[in-house]
Amino acid sequence: MRRVRRAAALVVALLLLFGEPWSVFVLLPGWPVAGTVVGTVVFAGAMVAFPVLMFQGHGPRQSDAAARAGDVLLGTIWVLFTWSVLGHVLRLALLAAGVDDPARPRIVAAASLAVSVVLLAVGNRVAMRVPPVKETDVVIPRLGAGVDGLRIAVITDTHYGPLDRTKWSEKLVAEVNRLQADVVCHAGDLADGSVAKRRKQVDPLGGVQAGLGRFYITGNHEYFGEAQAWLDHMASLGWDTLHNRSTLVERGGDRILFAGIDDPTGAASGLPGHGPDLPAALAGADPDVPVVLLAHQPKQVNEAREAGIDLQISGHTHGGQIWPFHLLVRLDQPTLSGLTRHGPTQLYNSRGSGFWGPPFRVFAPNEISLLTLRRAA
Repeated sequence: MRRVRRAAALVVALLLLFGEPWSVFVLLPGWPVAGTVVGTVVFAGAMVAFPVLMFQGHGPRQSDAAARAGDVLLGTIWVLFTWSVLGHVLRLALLAAGVDDPARPRIVAAASLAVSVVLLAVGNRVAMRVPPVKETDVVIPRLGAGVDGLRIAVITDTHYGPLDRTKWSEKLVAEVNRLQADVVCHAGDLADGSVAKRRKQVDPLGGVQAGLGRFYITGNHEYFGEAQAWLDHMASLGWDTLHNRSTLVERGGDRILFAGIDDPTGAASGLPGHGPDLPAALAGADPDVPVVLLAHQPKQVNEAREAGIDLQISGHTHGGQIWPFHLLVRLDQPTLSGLTRHGPTQLYNSRGSGFWGPPFRVFAPNEISLLTLRRAA
């Protein structure tokens, strides 16, 4: 019965996702019968192909060609669905303005299609670019004078996957190195797939330069594949893997603790010792030393707040990636992006440097985050 319910839910979702734009773009008054038939065949074929492509691409087989096709289709149909729904607002406005059929549905279809095409084109360009740097000052009053002004570059959610982004990875590293940060962090969701399939894209990260440390933690996507293998590989590239552990950083006679915990999905991964363990990460920590915690998901701030962590750095949300998906993300996470306060703990949530799945970012730009720690505003 559970499988039947899931199948039924999938069918309903597909009918809604593909049926709504079909009704706006194909069912037009005065449209030639041949056009209606061709349009219906295209939407029906895409609807049937979509789950097959996603299963072949992101299931056990992991066909990169199928994943690329399915991901592009997912992003495209989501944007078409969103703006065909919003087109009904335009339809009401045109009705109020006295615009009659058949002009009204044609105007709605043309406007919805034009907006969708522009957003997909711009969204692809944003997703594929080297991220701009977003600078933020973070005030930690108990910061020692020696580490006042410490600069932390944050990359996260690179999601190296079916698209070969080796060149992008090299440019990302060059941009990070240009910042000359004291510390560089990768806050999880490094890659989708095995080390054997993705190491070509990941290996440029071995060239990241940081004066005081390079730190990496797992995200939820590592646990869809080879989490321990990715920890081992990043360690082989010279990164300090904060797998429920911490490292002291010293400068000018003062210290700051960088701690990291696993993503919550690690607890159900079956891997021994995986899953977030903040007490283990903070074991032996001096309570007078400020703590920066790497935790992939923003909602892990609840535990960080109880532990009195000074600053948590997270990713995971992508800022929603394709508007208005952020509304669903906010149902699960306390924030989408930027610096927020949660009791004694400040949380910086990056929108991420890459993208998952659809190679589009709509109203959710990517970023390299540059955090500067300050003793006072």
